[in-house]
Amino acid sequence: MHIKETFINGLYVLEPKVFHDKRGYFLESYNKKNIENFISVNFIQDNESLSQKNVLRGLHFQKPPYAQDKLVRVIKGSVLDVVVDLRKNQPTYGKHFAIKLSAKNKKQLFVPKGFAHGFLTLKKNTIFSYKCSAYYHTASEETMHCFDKDLGIDWKVKDVILSDKDKNGINFNTFESPFL
Repeated sequence: MHIKETFINGLYVLEPKVFHDKRGYFLESYNKKNIENFISVNFIQDNESLSQKNVLRGLHFQKPPYAQDKLVRVIKGSVLDVVVDLRKNQPTYGKHFAIKLSAKNKKQLFVPKGFAHGFLTLKKNTIFSYKCSAYYHTASEETMHCFDKDLGIDWKVKDVILSDKDKNGINFNTFESPFL
């Protein structure tokens, strides 16, 4: 596993070793021992979603004490994956990071607590998977508006499919962050 730091503290791109042969491929998608020098986390829940092309899910997060670390990847298809730093004491507060994750490139993104997370599917029938360090807690979930101009995210697509929850996300300039 190759682990790359991003310009945002605590946010990592993981690239597993992929072994190809005439049968197909094999990869180790997660091995706690191989990442523990960079990431100290105990994952307790795995989630998976199936989405059609141009579905935008996010930007979601859970407030403390139910905040979640996530390790995200694409099993089938591809996404533009975006996170926003909500940790008010970080120099990257309010800044975002975007990366293409796909079944082809096999990259993963480690998203620590204190980030809003979302993704736009780029292909039909995209399967997205994520490991979480805390259980889903409805009352602590929040949604940041994905098209908030203050965030400056270029999703590359204007005509997206959004849930009602995501259409009604909060704006960054009215958000009071509980994350340090």
